[in-house]
Amino acid sequence: MNTDTRKLNGSEILIQCLIEQGVDTIFGYPGGAILNVYDKLYDHKEITHILTAHEQGASHAADGYARSTGKVGVCFATSGPGSTNLATGVATAYMDSSPVVFITCNVNSDLIGRDSFQEVDITGVTLPITKCSYIVSDVHNLADTVREAFTVARSGRPGPVLIDIQKNATADECEYSPMTPEEFFADGSARISRLKRTHHPSIGYPEIDTAAIDELAEMIYASEKPLLICGGGVVRSGASEEFRTLARRIDSPVAITVMGGGAVKGRDPLATGMIGMHGSQASNMACDSCDLLVAVGCRFSDRVTLNPAGFAKNAKIVHIDIDPSEIDKNIKTDLHIIGDAKKILTLLLERLTREKKNDEWKKYVFSFNRETKYDDPENGTLTPKEVLSAAAEILPQDTIVTTDVGQHQMWAIQHFKFDYPGQLITSGGFGTMGFGLGAAIGAQVGNPEKTVLHVTGDGSFRMNCNELATEQYYKLPIITLLFNNSTLGMVRQWQHLIYKERYSQTTLDRGPDFSKLAEAYGVNGRRVTDEASLRKVLTEAVNSRPDGKGWVIDCRIDIDEMVRPMVGGNSFITNFMLY
Repeated sequence: MNTDTRKLNGSEILIQCLIEQGVDTIFGYPGGAILNVYDKLYDHKEITHILTAHEQGASHAADGYARSTGKVGVCFATSGPGSTNLATGVATAYMDSSPVVFITCNVNSDLIGRDSFQEVDITGVTLPITKCSYIVSDVHNLADTVREAFTVARSGRPGPVLIDIQKNATADECEYSPMTPEEFFADGSARISRLKRTHHPSIGYPEIDTAAIDELAEMIYASEKPLLICGGGVVRSGASEEFRTLARRIDSPVAITVMGGGAVKGRDPLATGMIGMHGSQASNMACDSCDLLVAVGCRFSDRVTLNPAGFAKNAKIVHIDIDPSEIDKNIKTDLHIIGDAKKILTLLLERLTREKKNDEWKKYVFSFNRETKYDDPENGTLTPKEVLSAAAEILPQDTIVTTDVGQHQMWAIQHFKFDYPGQLITSGGFGTMGFGLGAAIGAQVGNPEKTVLHVTGDGSFRMNCNELATEQYYKLPIITLLFNNSTLGMVRQWQHLIYKERYSQTTLDRGPDFSKLAEAYGVNGRRVTDEASLRKVLTEAVNSRPDGKGWVIDCRIDIDEMVRPMVGGNSFITNFMLY
């Protein structure tokens, strides 16, 4: 252990601990309670700070950075409204298992509980949407709290952690000794044991039940109609290669959840596409007809299972997940294996020494592959397929795609073929409109060599378009592809199908002119109404990336364009199918 002990104030200790963890980028917004920290940050040019337009934008940027780089994201905010503005971003990261450490500062300890200016119990606010939350009132506890927070965020099932530091702890001094993450957990078993008791069941990596893996191998060999579901846990655990090898070895079709995008290549001949409410017919029919369903890193959310009572009704269901709280929560299983997906799949592959062939089963499943049909566009509008096909052809194949939430999100997932984990960044669990631009900023900062495409709708873009100021200032050449149908499209679709076309408060017959808005922020803005113009603008946008100037491309589509397919069956939507 390093014995270079120094006496430092809390703000310097915080910065030193972040450096210990390998942090080189922070997203945030300053304010009174966190000023001591920002004053010390001024001296540390080895850390890049990205000043966003709003704390929510910072939270999404830190999340996008984490998902696209595999590192822990870091976000700063001040007390009161600064910290509560993070709440949506914290919940978004929590639902999608994204490792982000949120660091806020609060009023002095002697002012806590007095309704002081900009005081709020932010740990209480975020307790249900973090893996754990910490309050630091004593500077002597600060260093180990930061070290522990990073361990919790990245360990087991990843997720967000919040540290709220009272202002006096950022000014007080104490002895500080550098410590690497490895040194901090030199007595790892005791620390991990305590964390599991006090914070979250998915801390660390549980011992794997090898007998259950033996049983699963037997079930696979006995199966004639297997189906694999690739969930976000495959992405988070870095198990993509093992999962792909499993699919090839047992010759199984693979359905993909929203969060599993990229873990299996979209062009893989075994991939059936997205599963669930807006999933492909091949995926949903395979789920309905399979005799063995193996879900890896999948929560079995309502958007996947639709009607739990009838989900995979002909199959034995096997669930592999690192979080024991997810087992049998939504779907009752015949077998489950708790642990890290990469380790479990590695052990399973050791037992599956004989390759299988399922030609007749695959022929049946892929007979349902069909291209989504769109009506011919009206003059002055484009179809979703025209927009996304042009983007897929013109942009580099390794382009990172972030989305907001709504129809455009489903269209993007349906039409893009994602090739690697972290290529798709979307709010799958929480469904956060306004997520995409902040996430694109984080992804572009973390991957400056790659093209970043932000796919959004006019409803979502209105929510956080102020982050165009961040994009412009830091010279981030993000391309925003905006589906403009002058409505809250997904909600209107429900109103059309379920509420007898009673379009209550979903029509957006108002400004702004998005191309002019982009220009006002110093970003290139264009409106396109035909495919030729779109292709020309996209080509210009890609070729101009070295200029460091972003683009907003306003694509006009018909107000009644729908996401197909749409399969009913849950409490939200009555039973029907739209293909």
